[in-house]
Amino acid sequence: MSNKVLLVDGMALLFRHFYATSLHNQFMKNSQGIPTNGVQGFVRHVFTALNEINPTHVAVCWDMGQQTFRNEMFEGYKQNRPAPPEELIPQFDFVKEVSEQFGFVNVGVTNYEADDVIGTLAHHLSEDNEIYVVTGDRDILQCINSNVEIWLTKKGFNIYNRYTLDRFVDEYGVEPKQLIDIKAFMGDSADGYPGVKGIGEKTAIKLIQQYGSVENVIAAIDELTAGQQKKINADLANLKISKTLAQIHTEVPLNIAQLLPAMQFGTSLTNALDVCKEHELYVSGKYLATHFK
Repeated sequence: MSNKVLLVDGMALLFRHFYATSLHNQFMKNSQGIPTNGVQGFVRHVFTALNEINPTHVAVCWDMGQQTFRNEMFEGYKQNRPAPPEELIPQFDFVKEVSEQFGFVNVGVTNYEADDVIGTLAHHLSEDNEIYVVTGDRDILQCINSNVEIWLTKKGFNIYNRYTLDRFVDEYGVEPKQLIDIKAFMGDSADGYPGVKGIGEKTAIKLIQQYGSVENVIAAIDELTAGQQKKINADLANLKISKTLAQIHTEVPLNIAQLLPAMQFGTSLTNALDVCKEHELYVSGKYLATHFK
């Protein structure tokens, strides 16, 4: 396989560093008074991945507003999340502008999340390419296959928690797509969908290891313990909707044949440093100049 495709969850990286530094009021404002802390973290994370992976193609994927098709299915989906802080709001457009100037292709589709865009690109491009996904969201692990590797952010900018297909199967004892069924039982408080009250990750994994899917568990419910039966029967509707909400959509309307050539990447360090200087991203510029050649 000649192509290495890097897919970046842009919002995950922006949020991660914004909250890591805003905790100490380190907003890194430029001469116009615009905070740059989230953007600076985005830059350092992406260039660390670029240096390690050396991709031929790059796309940065974005959420396009809070409302998606999942909100139409379930009113409470992500409704428990607070509004973004005022220091973060101007960085949404700022980071996309910087991303484009670095030579990355920004991809976002109204009514879908960045995860869905990543899932769609990974699903279709992995037939003929090596895919690397950088994100902070473990939900994307369901998209792993033999040609898709997930790099989860960890502490700092140069350490990633890397998941291959072999590692995922060894760790979970199920196939990646069965993570959807596990999440259906567990629910997700961050995303605001309920799952089955009283069933956590360990029990959910055991159920899916034994029965394979939510549907098979329901079909064999008489074989479960009395406690498990009671919990599942009480939350049966929530279990079914949670499975739908947990699944990343892999058929987002994208013209992938047209998009892939546009994703070809070849930005030089000199250009990256010029972009950092233009936007007063001095912390990022110093980091790039120090760590990369």
